[in-house]
Amino acid sequence: MRHGNTVGSLRQILSSSEQGEIIFGTVLGDGYLQKMKTGWRLEVSHSEKQKEYLFWKYKKLIKFTGAKPHLSKFFDKRFGKEYRQWRFKTKSSDFLSHFYTFFYGPKGKKEIRKEIVDLLKSPLSLAVWYMDDGGRRNDSYGVFLNSLSFSKKENQLLQKCLKENFFIDSRIHWVSDGYRIYIPSKEVKRFFSLVYPYIIPSMRYKLSYNPVTTSFARLDRARDRRKK
Repeated sequence: MRHGNTVGSLRQILSSSEQGEIIFGTVLGDGYLQKMKTGWRLEVSHSEKQKEYLFWKYKKLIKFTGAKPHLSKFFDKRFGKEYRQWRFKTKSSDFLSHFYTFFYGPKGKKEIRKEIVDLLKSPLSLAVWYMDDGGRRNDSYGVFLNSLSFSKKENQLLQKCLKENFFIDSRIHWVSDGYRIYIPSKEVKRFFSLVYPYIIPSMRYKLSYNPVTTSFARLDRARDRRKK
């Protein structure tokens, strides 16, 4: 499948399908697409804390799914801790081929292409990406998108997309294991005014500003205080 055809097909899907918008935001975030013998399937997993969010995705994408979500457990020997995650997988589908071709390179690694600016235009996709990968700081009202798996150049493409399509200024910060996108305090009112209608109640703990109540989240600067 040629890349140009993929972008055109995705543009059509995203302009006419809520499920497509959710899948796009999910793949941009925590979702994983897997190539199968008879097509492609999407795997979605979230922590037990985000169980309600996972079931929201499952219900929205139910026409693509087979088995119901299930709880999986695994033990991490490094930290001596058991982790619990809720998961579901879609059935194999050619519909997902457009997403796979756009987001995955020849080696099966997720990538960001320059055409992202032509496709990431939906506030719903942006909200899903934030619910997947977003978080807020405790010492300011700024928020971030954990785009750590992408290179600096790829983050710059996402930064350009936020600016051109949503009029949101952002910065790129280096943290311990990669780059991530930071949306400063002065931009959060606009950002949350766009995504708030799609943020489900159980995920509103990620908000630093609520456009309905016009109130900011409580800050906790204790971690920045020096012990005397």
